[in-house]
Amino acid sequence: MKSRLSKSCAVVALVFALHASVFAQSLLENKRVLWLGDSITQIGDYVTFAEYDLEKQYPANRFDIVSIGLASETTSCLSEKTHPFPRPCVQERLERALTLVKPQVVVACYGMNDGIYHPQSAERMKAFEQGIEKVIAAAHAAGAQVVLLTPPPFDRLPVKNLASKGAADFGFMAPYEGYDSVLADYAHWEMQLPKSEATVIDLHTPIDAYLAERRKTEPDFTFAKKDGIHPDALGQLLMARIVLRGLGVPVEEGDLQAELAKVQADPLYVLIKEQREARSTGWLKYVGYTRGETVKADSVVDVEKENGALQGKIDALRKRPQ
Repeated sequence: MKSRLSKSCAVVALVFALHASVFAQSLLENKRVLWLGDSITQIGDYVTFAEYDLEKQYPANRFDIVSIGLASETTSCLSEKTHPFPRPCVQERLERALTLVKPQVVVACYGMNDGIYHPQSAERMKAFEQGIEKVIAAAHAAGAQVVLLTPPPFDRLPVKNLASKGAADFGFMAPYEGYDSVLADYAHWEMQLPKSEATVIDLHTPIDAYLAERRKTEPDFTFAKKDGIHPDALGQLLMARIVLRGLGVPVEEGDLQAELAKVQADPLYVLIKEQREARSTGWLKYVGYTRGETVKADSVVDVEKENGALQGKIDALRKRPQ
């Protein structure tokens, strides 16, 4: 009886693993992916880690990710008074990005800047909701599926200049001390969206739980050592793990620090990081944006030539079938 039960469990586990793998591949395999977000995505280590894992685990498949995160960007189109320039809004460049990139999948990670570091308000909450709904509607109109990533937590622990709820004003240089509750609201709302609108992967809750667990033995542990906003490489690796798991891709479950050292020492990762960063920079300028000043490049021909050359080196390392 025990043997039969074990075999049944093994079969169920195998079926689940196969289903998850097919889901991940069917969503990203041989498709152009447009990855949007703010400065966390522009730094983009989590995108690199995710792409590295996909390239390594599925050598027979092709992954085509154009990641163009933009620092300071929102989807709410709001900006605090103390910001040095009006924050860029993804709505300003979204149609251009969809037209030029021609994605079949759009991944978007917003929220960190959308509450402009103020306490929650009905108006700001509505602006975030409407912004996300516009991203979904535009992507669907362009024939693309949507994957939403909830914002990672705002970590108040390392931030020295926090503002209390009764402060005269707030901003990224003096954020509301309870700002993470605003991001939790965003994450909760996104997680309630119908699956017909988007596949939603929750970054906020598991990262928050990881921080709480680590701080049981390391009270000063943080991913965002400088500003409470931008996760370091270790935090971005955790983000990538969560995204991949949400897509049904099997990921390492061991020690995060050991895994980071292992990945960063892999020549395949070094190539993928070089490729992802160069392509991101080129396409970001080609799509164009306004962030204090307007930036627009005329072409990505040279960028794509470099991308192709690097892909050849990546293919040789991962032994992709020709």
